[in-house]
Amino acid sequence: MSLTSDPPLDTTTPRPVPADDGFASLKVVPVRHPWRWAAVVATAVLLAQFVHGLVTNAGWEWEVFAEFFTADVILRAVWVTLQLTFYGTALGFALGIVLAFMRLSASPFLKAVAFGYIWAFRSIPLIVQLLFWFNLAYLYKELQFGIPFGPGFFTFDTMGLVGAMSAAVLGLALHQAAYAAEIVRGGVLAVDTGQLEAAAALGIPRLRQIRRIVLPQAMRSILPNAANEVISLFKGTSIVSVMAIGELFYQVQVIYGRNGRVVPLLMVATVWYILLTTALSVLQYYVERHFSKGATR
Repeated sequence: MSLTSDPPLDTTTPRPVPADDGFASLKVVPVRHPWRWAAVVATAVLLAQFVHGLVTNAGWEWEVFAEFFTADVILRAVWVTLQLTFYGTALGFALGIVLAFMRLSASPFLKAVAFGYIWAFRSIPLIVQLLFWFNLAYLYKELQFGIPFGPGFFTFDTMGLVGAMSAAVLGLALHQAAYAAEIVRGGVLAVDTGQLEAAAALGIPRLRQIRRIVLPQAMRSILPNAANEVISLFKGTSIVSVMAIGELFYQVQVIYGRNGRVVPLLMVATVWYILLTTALSVLQYYVERHFSKGATR
């Protein structure tokens, strides 16, 4: 006896087949994109014309490019450029991390000092900062280390202490620190504060919270912007040519100032910048992939 009020199912009677409504005979046609294909063709033609001009135009003087691309003077200039980038990045981000946590601190004084530093160094053009540090000896003949506002124990001659290379590294690092501080601060603020509250409730020390909880997550937000800053600094090292430092762009200027081959030597600098920027981009990809473990599938 059935316990429900529904009638029993009749499995012996065949079910009626729905009538053909005509859709089965329709032919499925993919959506056409004529304007997309027109854009592809136009772009391909422009690229082909550009490559054809690079190959056939004698004004590029590729033989001169090949002569100087791996010349000793150019390779030494590339090494100087890499040194400026490395020191400027390392010192800049080290100071930037300190400034970022000063802005995140509960002390109004530290916040004000960090904000004032970032405001000043982002407002003053980099070339002005470089020339200021290059002429530091004009303001201070010597530097003393000792009791503040009291006698000094050690004295250094500013002219011998801050040379052209030192002034360039100092200017690039201090300039980079202002931007690095905001990048690091933004990455730290992107981490959910609830995680810090949970870590504090578990009794995890503050330093370990930052090192094991905050920074690994913040790096996912920090790395793309930080990589852009490093690449910008790498290309921005060309500005130190005003201080007669033998980096890549300065040496290229010196060479084409002597032989008059401006275009091929500019291409030497351009290709070196492209190659090294590509290497930095590849490094950025692998570093980002390392810190994205657990966040992507």
